[in-house]
Amino acid sequence: MRLPRPPATWTRRGRVWIAVAAVLVLAAVAVLVALVRDTEPDVASEDVTISTPSGPGESNTVEIDATLYLPDSTPAPTVLLAHGFGGSKDSTAGQARRMAADGFVVLAYSARGFGRSNGEIWINDPDREVADARALVSWLAERPEVELDGPGDPRVGVGGSSYGGALALMLGGSDPRVDAIAAGITWYDLGQALFPNGAVPPSSAVPSTGGRPPTPAAVDYPGDGVLKRGWAGAFFSAGSASQEPGAPETPGGTGLGCGRFAVPVCLAYAGPAVTGTPTPELLAFLRSHSPAALVGNVTAPTLLVQGQRDTLFGLEQADANARAIAAAGAPVEVRWFNGGHDGDAGRADGAIRGFLEDRLRGSDDSDGPAPFNFALPGTPNEEGEIPARRMVAAEYPGLAGTDETTPHTVLSLNGGTQIIARPPGAAPSAVSSVPGVGDASTALAALGVSGLSDPPGQTAVFRTDTLTSPVTITGTSTVDVRIEAVAAPGEAVLFAKLYDVSSAGRKALPGGGVSAIRVPDAGSPVDLRISLPAIAYQVPEGHYIEVAVVATDQAYAVPVSPAQYTVSLTDPRLFVPSVPARPAARAVPIAPLVGIGLLALGVAAAVVTSIVLTRRRGVAEVDPDLVDVPIVVRDLEKVYDNGLRAVDGVGFTVEHGQVLGLLGPNGAGKTTTLRVALGLIAPTAGEVRIFGHTVGRGAPVLSRVGAFVEGPGLLPHLSGMDNLRLYWAATGRPDEDAHLDEVLQIADLGSAIHRRVRSYSHGMRQRVAIAQAMLGLPDLLILDEPTNGLDPPQIRTMRDVLIEYARRGRTVVVSSHLLAEVEQTCTHVVVMNRGRVISAGPVRELVAAGGPTEFRVDDAARASAALSGLAGLGSVVTTNGENPKLRVELGSAPTSDVVRALVEAGVSVRGVSTTTRLEDVFLRLVHDPRAGEGVDGEPVDGASVDASRLGAQSVDAASADAATVDAAANDEEGR
Repeated sequence: MRLPRPPATWTRRGRVWIAVAAVLVLAAVAVLVALVRDTEPDVASEDVTISTPSGPGESNTVEIDATLYLPDSTPAPTVLLAHGFGGSKDSTAGQARRMAADGFVVLAYSARGFGRSNGEIWINDPDREVADARALVSWLAERPEVELDGPGDPRVGVGGSSYGGALALMLGGSDPRVDAIAAGITWYDLGQALFPNGAVPPSSAVPSTGGRPPTPAAVDYPGDGVLKRGWAGAFFSAGSASQEPGAPETPGGTGLGCGRFAVPVCLAYAGPAVTGTPTPELLAFLRSHSPAALVGNVTAPTLLVQGQRDTLFGLEQADANARAIAAAGAPVEVRWFNGGHDGDAGRADGAIRGFLEDRLRGSDDSDGPAPFNFALPGTPNEEGEIPARRMVAAEYPGLAGTDETTPHTVLSLNGGTQIIARPPGAAPSAVSSVPGVGDASTALAALGVSGLSDPPGQTAVFRTDTLTSPVTITGTSTVDVRIEAVAAPGEAVLFAKLYDVSSAGRKALPGGGVSAIRVPDAGSPVDLRISLPAIAYQVPEGHYIEVAVVATDQAYAVPVSPAQYTVSLTDPRLFVPSVPARPAARAVPIAPLVGIGLLALGVAAAVVTSIVLTRRRGVAEVDPDLVDVPIVVRDLEKVYDNGLRAVDGVGFTVEHGQVLGLLGPNGAGKTTTLRVALGLIAPTAGEVRIFGHTVGRGAPVLSRVGAFVEGPGLLPHLSGMDNLRLYWAATGRPDEDAHLDEVLQIADLGSAIHRRVRSYSHGMRQRVAIAQAMLGLPDLLILDEPTNGLDPPQIRTMRDVLIEYARRGRTVVVSSHLLAEVEQTCTHVVVMNRGRVISAGPVRELVAAGGPTEFRVDDAARASAALSGLAGLGSVVTTNGENPKLRVELGSAPTSDVVRALVEAGVSVRGVSTTTRLEDVFLRLVHDPRAGEGVDGEPVDGASVDASRLGAQSVDAASADAATVDAAANDEEGR
C-alpha cells in the first residue's frame, strides 16, 4: 500500500496557505485583544465642588471634591460611588468610567478628609460623612442629566468597598431615595471588627438546633475583644497623613499627631491602642459609626460582597449585615469571593457593577430569595497556585424570610487536657496572618520559606481522624472548650484557628484567619463555645482537620506578662457548616466570544493547511514481508537546523522476542533514533518501520508500542493507580483492553500503587512510568534509560520486570549506559557512536568474540605446545601451578578446534570459559580510532551484520574516543 511520497520542500501554494493562515490568526488575536482588554472608556466628565455643612448646627462648610461622569444618552439612572479608606475619587475613576460607558450618570467623590476634600475624618459619622452623601444625592436630583423617580428623588444606586461599602449601607439606611445598594468587603460593627472576641459561654450561644447559628457565619459578640494591632495601626496611620497638596485647609489643628482625624476620634483610639482592651465608650462610638446603627432601616435591594481572604473584615461581618437587612424586610443577596483586603480586592467590582445594572434599569424582576454565591478554593498545587470553583446555593441560609438554616457536619476531635504557656514579653509569637497579605504560610512560601508552625509549648492541638471523604466548610465552625489559668490567674487572651493538614503533615490555614478570645477571669475553669474563623473551603479526602488554641499571635495586642493555661474539650464534636451548593455556570461575555470565534477561525485555517500539507507528504507504506518484525531501521539520518548530524546512516533490525540494548556514549544518537522510531521527530533521510509500517507523527501502528522516553510524566497529586487509569482513558480504548491487573503483576508495584505519586521514591516513579508504557500489553516496548537514578535493588527489580515482559512473547528495546545491566538483561545489543552503528548482534556472541578464552588443563606447558601450529590462533598465555590454564586469543579459530587439538595431544581439558565482559567490548569498540569503517573501509550497516562476523576483529570499531565526543553531539543526546 502506497501513499504519495513527500516533496523535498513545500510548494508555492503550500507557503501561500501558511501565510494566509498566519494572517488570519494574527488578525483574530488583534481583534480579541481589542475586545477583551478592560480599558477605561473615554467618557465625558466634569470636576465639581459641592459644599456641605461641617457638622450639625455648624455654619462652617466642607468642600467635597467630586467628578461627574456622563453617558452618551441622558437623563439616565445614577450611581454614587464611594472609595475605600485612604483613597479618593481617583481610586474609583476607572470603575466610574466603565459604569458611565454602560449608560449611567456616575458621581465619584472624595470623602471629607481625603484627597482634595477638606474637613476632618469622623469615620462615617451619620451626622457628617453620611450626611455628606445625602447632600450629594440631593445635588444629583438637581442635575438635568439624572433620571428622577419624583421631584427631588433621583433614580440612584450607591456602591463602594471597605470604607465606601460601610458608607453605602449607612446612606441606604438613612435616605429612602436610594434605590439599590452594593457594598463590598466592609464591616457591620467596627468595634467587633477591630476588637474581635470569638468565644461565649455555650449557654448564651445563638439559639437554634444544638445552639448552632442558623446562618453560615454568625458569631455572637460578648464585647471586650482583642485589638487587631496590625490592622488597627494601618487603619489609623492612613488617616493621620497630611492633606493632599492643593486641598483646602482643614480648620483648626489638634497638635496631637492625629493628622486629619477629628480630635474625639483620635483620643478615643489612643488609650485602647496602648492597652489592647477597648473601653465601653470606644465600642459604643465605633458601633454608632458603623452600618450596625442604620442597616435595620434599609429598604432598597442590597448586595453584600465579602472576601474569603480578608483578615480585617471577615465573612461574619457580611453575615451580620445580611441578618439585619433581611430582618427589616429588604431583599438582600450575599456573595463571597476569593479575595479581600489580603489580596484581589478588586474582584468585588464586577459584582457591584452588575448588581447596580440589574436593579437600577429594572431588568431584574426575580422573586424570592437571591442565590448565595461563594468560591471554593482547594489546596495549593505544585506551583503554589490555589485553584477555586465558583459555587451557587439556592439561598443564603437562615435569613428572615428563608426556609432553610445552615446544615452542619459533625466531626470528632481527639486530644485530652493540654498545658500551654505565654512566654514573657509574648515572644516569640505565632505568625498566622500579615495585614494586607493574609495567610502567612502562603506569603512566606513565595519567599522560599516553607511551613509555619505555632511556637512549641504555646499550642494545644485537637485533631480529627483522617477524612475518608472530602469535607466542605461554608462558614463558622464551632467547638466547645474549657480554659483554666494555672499560673498568673486573671484575664486570659488566647487564639484559635482551624488547619487543613495533609497526610504528609503539611498545614494550610484557610483564609489566614484567627479567632481571638478574651476570657475576663480564667482563675477557675471557664467553659466557652469558640467560633472559628468563617471560611469557604474543601478539605480533601486523606487529610485531617486540626483545631489549635495558641497563647500568642503577632497580629494582635497580646499581654506581655507570662501566663499558663490548661485547655481541654468539653465536647469532642466539631460542628462544621456545609451549605449544599453546585458549581456555577460561568456566563461568557458576547464581545470576547466574537474575538474567540475569529481566533478559532484562524487556528482552524492553520490546522486545515497543516492537514493538507501532511497528506501531501510521502509514502507511508506497509511492507508485507516485515509485518511480523518489530523494528527495522534503514539508512536513518537526522540533521538538525544548526547543522548537527545526530544520526548518520543507522540501520539495524529487532526481531520478535528479543530484548535489545541500544548502547553508546553521550551524543551517540540513541535518543534521537528512538524519537524517530516513535514519530516524535521526522528523519532527514532513511526510514524506521514498526511491524512493516513507516512511522510518522500519530501513526496508527504506534498503538502497538508502549514507550518511556526522557523521564516519567506523572501527575504528583494523584495516586499511581489513578495515573495509570487516567492515561489509559486518554487513549479512548476500552478499560478491559488495558490488562491493568496483569501489568501490575509484571511491574510488581504492590500496595504502593494506591499512594499519591508525590510520596514515591525515584525508583517507584520509574516503575509506575514503565507500567504505564506496558498498559494494553503492547507488542513492542521502547524504554529510554529506564534504570536512570535507581539504586542497585531497584535496578535488579527493573531487570526482572523487563525479562518477565519479554518472556511473555513480546519485544523490548532498552537504551542504557549501564553495561553490566544490559549484559544481564538483553539478548541482543546495537552499539552506536557518533550517530553510527559500530556493532550489533547477540550479547553472548559479541562478548565471546571480544576477548580471550580460558582453558583449564592438566598440563599448561604441553597444552601450549599442542596449539603452536593451529592456524588462525592468536596469542597464548600459560599459567602453571595448582590450577594450570591457558588464556587464548582465538582469532579466527573456533573454540571447538582448540579443544580438539588439545585432546588429540593427550591434554586433559577440565573447562572452557570466556572472561570478557560487555563493558570491555564496548570500551574497545568506542575507543578504536578506525571510526565506523568495515573491513573494506565501508560504513557499517548493522542490519547486515551476520552473527558469525560479530566481534572486534570482524566489525571494525567506531569513531573517535568517547571522551572527544563534541559538545554539539552531547547537546543532541539531551534533547
